Amino acid sequence: MSEKEPLFSSKNMKLLTNPLNENNPITVQVLGICSALAVTVKVQPAFVMALSVTAVMAFSNVIISLLRNTIPTRIRIIVQLVIIASLVILVDQLLKAYVYDISKQLSVFVGLIITNCIIMGRLEAFALGNKPWPSLLDGIGNGAGYGIILVIIAVIRELFGSGTIAGFQIIPQSFYDFGYVNNGLMILPPMALVVVGVIIWVQRAKNKDLQES
Repeated sequence: MSEKEPLFSSKNMKLLTNPLNENNPITVQVLGICSALAVTVKVQPAFVMALSVTAVMAFSNVIISLLRNTIPTRIRIIVQLVIIASLVILVDQLLKAYVYDISKQLSVFVGLIITNCIIMGRLEAFALGNKPWPSLLDGIGNGAGYGIILVIIAVIRELFGSGTIAGFQIIPQSFYDFGYVNNGLMILPPMALVVVGVIIWVQRAKNKDLQES
């Protein structure tokens, strides 16, 4: 009888750490770009969106993993969508109950988590073929990798576009008194794409494994 693998073995830990850098869903796989453009004007909505996607991804991974041997292949996509939609509705109601103002800022983008290709991709590529614990770690890791990029983009855009971070004034009033003006372009969606491009460039410049031969 084979020895049981530790819960936090090096193999399992890679499921948490790889999506943070080497296999990041946004900067390496180039998935989930739409929400990176839409909800990163301010840090708070970006952070809440990151938590929401991580929760949906982690729980949907576990549920699909538990059901993987009972789901008929022909209807697996429908089952996945039903599970994701149910979790998204639950998350949406929790946001409206506890962080209503941020929920209003996120608007329809919470509902659009249902169509987030990162979640569907992990269900298809991982949860359908692995046990619940690794699937949970994979969901948390990919959600965290997605969330880190969202928050980085939001910090840059809010700082230079509004002079604040998470609503707190960062750029001193004295700067404005001397003529400093917030960059209005930073709060427009195209600048989010520019920031994503810069992050991808920096990441690939530092990691030779991601550079094309």
